[in-house]
Formats: sequence, structure tokens, C-alpha cells
Amino acid sequence: MQHIIGLVPPEDFKEKVIHFQKRWTGNTITEVVEPHITLKAQGGLTRDRKWLDHVRETCRRTKPFRIQLGAPAFFGEEVLYLSVRSDKLYGLHKQMVRVAAPTQEQIDAYFELNHFVPHMTLAKTSHGLSKQDLIDMAPAADKEFRPFPAFEVNRVRVYEERSPNTYTKLEDLSLGSISRMR
Repeated sequence: MQHIIGLVPPEDFKEKVIHFQKRWTGNTITEVVEPHITLKAQGGLTRDRKWLDHVRETCRRTKPFRIQLGAPAFFGEEVLYLSVRSDKLYGLHKQMVRVAAPTQEQIDAYFELNHFVPHMTLAKTSHGLSKQDLIDMAPAADKEFRPFPAFEVNRVRVYEERSPNTYTKLEDLSLGSISRMR
């Protein structure tokens, strides 16, 4: 059982992204996880969840901040995503990596710290689409989501892999407060 930590966009935009993703037959990413911006990948987020109290404390000490979504871009030819801009996001990512304490190999494998590129994945070739599908999808995404929204991040979502390659909400953690939403 693995975990990831992400930022969930406002519900209306999340639904818009899902609707867009489902326009491409065979795009199974919607069965894997909801649209989100990965804050911390799996490395160091162990099954025993000893890291979770540290993540809660980090969230409590972090004030809400804004992020700006941007134009579609690619990781190689296999992943299409919406770009994300936010100075505060990098600092929170670094804090999450610190509290999870992944190995250097995990940091490298999950492109964290100096290799961290904030993004919201739209499609992957590993989830049912071809490279050509992603090429065709990019201009459609640019048209669909422009003007790209900005939104306030006031919570972090911890996801748990409940079945192989399927991540669902474990817990929401409010930023800047001690409250927790389940």
C-alpha cells in the first residue's frame, strides 16, 4: 500500500478536468486517481504512516497560498499535464520531502527536490492513450482550459493506494489550522 500527497483543485475545475479526460476513449487515468497536483510522491511515505503526524504538523504551520495553472506541457512523450506556478508550492514540497525522509534513490526516482516540476496530469501513455493521442490532446487542453485558473490552496489531500494503481482519499489536512477533514 503506497501513499501520495496532493493538492486538489476546486470541485468545479476538477469536474471539468475529468470531463475533458473522458473525451478520449481509453484514457483510464480517471480510474487511477482524481485530478490533483502532486505535492509529495510515494518515496518515504511508508505503510506504517509514521510520517503522517509530521505531515499534519507541517500543514498546520503552513498558511494557505495561491497557485496558477498554465499551459499544457509534456514529460517526454508519455505524459501530458497542465503546468503549475507557485513559489510557495516549492517550499511546501521541500518540507514534505524532509518529513517523509525518502532515500536519495527515491528522490531521484520520483523527480523530487531539484527535479520537482509541479503539474496536474491529464493523460499518460501508460493509462490507455497513444503518443499521438497526447499530441492531439495538448491543443484541445489549451483551448479547453484557457484562461488558466488560479486558486487558493487551503488543504492538502493524503491519498492511499487501496487497490493496485488506484488511489483514493485517506485524509484532508487544512493548511494553517489544527482542524482535519475526513
